[in-house]
Amino acid sequence: MFQAIVLNRNGEQFEAAVRTVSEDELARQTPGADVLLDVEYSTVNYKDALALTNKSPIVRRWPMVAGIDCAGRVAASEDPRWRIGDRAILNGWGASEQHWGGLTQKARVRGDWLVPLPSGFTTRQAMAIGTAGYTAALSVGALERFGVQPGQGDVLVTGATGGVGSIAIVLLAARGFRVVASTGKLAESDYLKRLGASELIDRKELQVPGKPLQSERWAAAIDSAGSHTLANACAQAKRGGAVAACGLAQGMDLPTTVAPFILRGVSLLGIDSVQAPQARRLAAWQILSESLDPALLESMVREVPLAGVFDVAREILDGRNIGRVVVDVNR
Repeated sequence: MFQAIVLNRNGEQFEAAVRTVSEDELARQTPGADVLLDVEYSTVNYKDALALTNKSPIVRRWPMVAGIDCAGRVAASEDPRWRIGDRAILNGWGASEQHWGGLTQKARVRGDWLVPLPSGFTTRQAMAIGTAGYTAALSVGALERFGVQPGQGDVLVTGATGGVGSIAIVLLAARGFRVVASTGKLAESDYLKRLGASELIDRKELQVPGKPLQSERWAAAIDSAGSHTLANACAQAKRGGAVAACGLAQGMDLPTTVAPFILRGVSLLGIDSVQAPQARRLAAWQILSESLDPALLESMVREVPLAGVFDVAREILDGRNIGRVVVDVNR
């Protein structure tokens, strides 16, 4: 028996609670899974907050164990690539949507969903990074593959105090880029500058409707907001620039025109963290290994027990959370 955050719905009635689960039930609910993990740490991302509060139809079947991430030790494996004692990371692959997730003390997953824990990280640090930081690394990798280089101009990061934004700033600054952070929390300027931001702008500048083409400001951008923020980031991108879109905190809509794309050659790069192929995942974790200072990572982290995720979810959706949250599932 073990503890997990279980989500359930009966008609219009939604329930999210810490519940005792048996390993037999875990096995029944996870057909096709061939690796059992003793989970050591998990985390709370924006998508987790939506699922935990039932604010968006993230969950596709019920009951569901919440959590799109976890890291821990292999306890049993039918996959020859994984041995008992190996430490591994799960990010995405439908966890907490169609497959039982990682806010639990035990998880059963498919071996080809897992990434080896990089030698420079602990499982706690891996979950301090989580899908948010891994998404930031995917975004940085996409910009670099596109050809964006330091010296070409500023790189905009929206949602700067959030998980994706915070780690994107650290990675970009470490790799030589000048970062401009867009935030609604200008009082957190010391925090953002400590991470590596050279300049801050108020997110209100980007949240409202703007002209299809605006003054050229950014060589590139990483956007986790969507909606008008993403439209304005594209409209303000320099000729030949690129914008990596990886979130929808402001909205799923994209109220823009083709003007930035056909008149300035701006490229919109979509970042899919859920189904990213293994090679992209490994490359993202390599970027994190190379460029994420453990001390800076720790400065943006707080830790909560398993039952603490409900308060964190509300803070994230209310825009009150700063940085990353690590969940010690065993307390």
